[in-house]
Amino acid sequence: MVKRTRHAAYEIRYHFVWVPKYRREVLVGSIPERLADLLHEKAKEMGGEIIDLAIQPDHVHLIGIFPPTISPHQIMHGLKGYTAFMQRKEFPHLKNRLSNMWTRSYYVGTAGNVSAQTIQRYIYEQKGR
Repeated sequence: MVKRTRHAAYEIRYHFVWVPKYRREVLVGSIPERLADLLHEKAKEMGGEIIDLAIQPDHVHLIGIFPPTISPHQIMHGLKGYTAFMQRKEFPHLKNRLSNMWTRSYYVGTAGNVSAQTIQRYIYEQKGR
């Protein structure tokens, strides 16, 4: 699914994984459902789209497409900052369990729809034009 901005066409799929502070199992009860809503809301605000989301008691997996104008660091900063603020406000007991909602670290990888061989073939074919 190719997305477009005013000056670019892109399909950058990011796979993010992050954990609550001290990897505590706090993403339980009604928290995961609200977290999913908040993540979708913030991703849309950032011009992105969440393709897949898995929330476990002690970590989150998110696959999303975001514009090339936003770095992975900015994406994580936006998602983690917004969700931490909102969830600690809506679920006050989280303040007692965690000094900060999320750790500062995260994993990010990219996932595409084509193989390196397909890209190389495309580049090779373009040289002939």
